[in-house]
Amino acid sequence: MTGIDIDLDTGMIGKYRVLKKLGEGATSEVFLCRDDFNNRDVAVKRVRAAALIDAVDGPVFARFFAAEAALVGRLLHPNVVQILDAVPDPVSPYLVMEFVPGNTLRAYCRPDQLLPLELIIEIGFKCAMALGYVYRQGLIHRDVKPANIMAITNATGVITDVKVTDFGSVLNMSADATQVHQVGSLAYMAPEQLDGHTLDCRADIYSLGAVLYHLVAGKPPFEAPSQAVLMNQIYNQEPASLSGMRSGVNESVSTVILKALAKNADDRYPNWDAFAQALSGLISDHKVPRGHLQGVLDSERFNLLRALDFFSSFGDVELWEVVHRAKWQRFPFGHALYRRGEEGRSFHIIAQGSVEVYRTGKRVALLGAGTSVGEMAYLAPSPELRRHSTDVVVTEAVTTISFTPESMQQLSPNGRHLFDEAFIRVLVRRLHAAHEALAHPRRIL
Repeated sequence: MTGIDIDLDTGMIGKYRVLKKLGEGATSEVFLCRDDFNNRDVAVKRVRAAALIDAVDGPVFARFFAAEAALVGRLLHPNVVQILDAVPDPVSPYLVMEFVPGNTLRAYCRPDQLLPLELIIEIGFKCAMALGYVYRQGLIHRDVKPANIMAITNATGVITDVKVTDFGSVLNMSADATQVHQVGSLAYMAPEQLDGHTLDCRADIYSLGAVLYHLVAGKPPFEAPSQAVLMNQIYNQEPASLSGMRSGVNESVSTVILKALAKNADDRYPNWDAFAQALSGLISDHKVPRGHLQGVLDSERFNLLRALDFFSSFGDVELWEVVHRAKWQRFPFGHALYRRGEEGRSFHIIAQGSVEVYRTGKRVALLGAGTSVGEMAYLAPSPELRRHSTDVVVTEAVTTISFTPESMQQLSPNGRHLFDEAFIRVLVRRLHAAHEALAHPRRIL
């Protein structure tokens, strides 16, 4: 045995116990392994020794490995596969990544396996937000394609989330080291990427647009029997309109995706947020028929949180935590969120609607979207102080985002810190309002 080849007796790659092979390519193999120390499954991508000793391509593959190795622990986003470790073994270096069960989006590009349209738009929104996060870290992916987006499915096979993976082709805009240029997958590459020009986020925006086009149409924007012909199409031919290609695809859907595929980068979306909002607008403006996804979509919840004052200091990563960890509830007019004397175990942030607060039968406050209720009892240090001192009653049907101590513990430390800051802002505003009421009672009344 040489380097970190799998030990046939122990079935190990380094300290990771091999469970099975997940896949292989020309230059690497991917294994499902067990990280016994951290009690979790991981995916280990091992570069083939033969690939590194190739006189022509070996140095290129080594740089691809180095590019991903430099991102260990750096990309922390719910829609980006985490790179957990990198071992630069001289024979067969390997990367340890978060294991994501499921298929890549490549499985859903066939005309007989197409996803519902609203799910494609939802996937596009999540990928745009994830790649926007990646770009803010100073990185351009450069190989956005269906095979590099993992689809997470539930027990019934329905896609519930996605994660962008494979950062071997990443361009680090702040790196001093020489980097490989003109990389990527031809069918999804922007014209300026083919030319080797200086890139920004709009190259990846083009690639994601091409992925969404493929998912909608069952074929990529351009197809050709040779690379030369395909490149000519990318440079000079406009992709066919998506309108009418399948049921529910109207001109609005086609316009949003084709804008991402503009030949000139200046004619595309200027940034990831603009592309993400254009995609979510298709759903909020009812430009996409709702099929099996009849409930509130994650993109709708994310945009709702973004608009609320309570979450004004939260970044995208923390907002996605709230989307996934909070309990989203709707309550009708007259429902009592809290009764005086009840012990508090949760708090609510009002997303829509309003509530009135009563103390001994007298209304003392009207609270609307963007504020919180129940946080004082939730934060109290002792059981006797956790009892609510007021009645909180719904006056206009509300949608709330609620947390318990247990669900708060599932948030990251930074997420919990941002909640503490938001509670302090709420408390200061309420103290100020109470002071004004005491100082100027007639003006308040």
